[in-house]
Amino acid sequence: MNVQDAVKSLVRYGISKNLIEKEDTLFTANSILDVLGVEPSGDFLSGMTVDDAEEMELEDILAVLLDDAAARGRIDNGIASRDLFDTRIMGCLTPRPSEVIRRFNALYKEQGPAAATDYFYALSKDSDYIRSYRIRKDRKWTAKTRYGELDITINLSKPEKDPKAIAAALNKKQDAYPRCLLCPQNTGYAGRLDHPARQTIRLIPLQLDHKDWFMQYSPYVYYNEHCIVLSGEHIPMKIERATFKRLLEFIRIFPHYTVGSNADLPIVGGSILTHEHFQGGRYTFAMEKAGIREKISFAGFEDVEAGIVNWPMSVIRLDCADPGRLVDLADRILSVWRGYTDAECGIIAETEGTPHNTITPIARMRGDQYELDLVLRNNRTSDAHPLGIYHPHAELHHIKKENIGLIEVMGLAVLPARLLQEMKELQDVILDGKDPASRPSLQPHAAWAGQILAKYPEFAPDRVQCTPENAAKLDEIIKEEIGLVFAQVLEHCGVYKETEAGRAGFERFIDTVSRES
Repeated sequence: MNVQDAVKSLVRYGISKNLIEKEDTLFTANSILDVLGVEPSGDFLSGMTVDDAEEMELEDILAVLLDDAAARGRIDNGIASRDLFDTRIMGCLTPRPSEVIRRFNALYKEQGPAAATDYFYALSKDSDYIRSYRIRKDRKWTAKTRYGELDITINLSKPEKDPKAIAAALNKKQDAYPRCLLCPQNTGYAGRLDHPARQTIRLIPLQLDHKDWFMQYSPYVYYNEHCIVLSGEHIPMKIERATFKRLLEFIRIFPHYTVGSNADLPIVGGSILTHEHFQGGRYTFAMEKAGIREKISFAGFEDVEAGIVNWPMSVIRLDCADPGRLVDLADRILSVWRGYTDAECGIIAETEGTPHNTITPIARMRGDQYELDLVLRNNRTSDAHPLGIYHPHAELHHIKKENIGLIEVMGLAVLPARLLQEMKELQDVILDGKDPASRPSLQPHAAWAGQILAKYPEFAPDRVQCTPENAAKLDEIIKEEIGLVFAQVLEHCGVYKETEAGRAGFERFIDTVSRES
């Protein structure tokens, strides 16, 4: 396929996905040619029709245009430059923000919230803002644990982040434009090598607690309809009374979605603390399916159903038909937790004025009830655990070192891309009858691999047989064991452990909240 044929195919793609109308054919083709810097043959646009264009996948069409641009020196052939350029191309096909907003609002009014988000999500994929062909390469599975089936993903489209770099970002001078990846000013931005192009991003304006907020989708889509709900202002993350109001207002507007907020402190606060935002989507997380381990009540809030969730982290679940009551009780729990110290359980509220206690909140509808999960977090460090006492400990860093934010709190592991190759190498070494500890590249996994071999002695070096059946079995074993490690990760992050002392400490905190009435 030559460039002119690829342009025709791309225009045809745009029409088939309802990104543009047939009447837009010439305009769109000329816009794409301008981006490409290509002068077509004289009769290319004369009576142009796309009906005879070759059917190709979007990824393949864009590859033709990108390879040609690189060959002509219009772009270099690095992935960042290619991503900037193909986003600019797709911007020629993406409807203007005003058109998207009008369509979204009309669907919401005429057919309901699910129809509106269905349209918006499809647009985000069809415009290539969500690069579906990359997302499909992610490896995903579920793992059975004592807490139910946890979701495990090995992410191939986003680099692993260093917890220290995340914390340092809070103090970094924010003078770039756009100030961060979540600012509304990203809409239509051409990007640069250290900032992705955003000609294809579209935002839906919302009013939450009388403030301007916006909804977009995550380009990485860790789960179905993974959306980002962001403040119109570039202000730091803050968990406060208004947070609970906004979360509950959001699920009133979109009752088919779950939504939550990362906490507002380093280590326990996810990857972006500089811009207030929530994450949500149309997905049932493992934590939502977890039952109540123990029913509890709070003085003055007997009308609110409350309980401790059967989960590795310390979660209080609140249910009520009146969202205002949930806001009042959540605000009280947060207020008490901010200043709460229980040295017996290792919980210290602050160190020399630096706060340690915060909450990760998650909201959803359960029937006609508003439901709010409050996950107690603490970000203290120690000499033994310099990255965080309630953070994955060092022995688990070979699988997961990054901060445990909202998505993982709810039971979905987002693991680094490096694991895909490392697990393949580990499997090959074991099936070859060799000791994983003898391979330098597998040293971080050596102790864990030894535990797996002790658990499954048929794969010991002196007994293993390399057969297709054993290869398939070992692949499943490794996936299951990764899931068990992730369960341990969440246990490490729980402030109250599943021990007699931990349960007693949790009860003391709940009693303290009741006494504050």
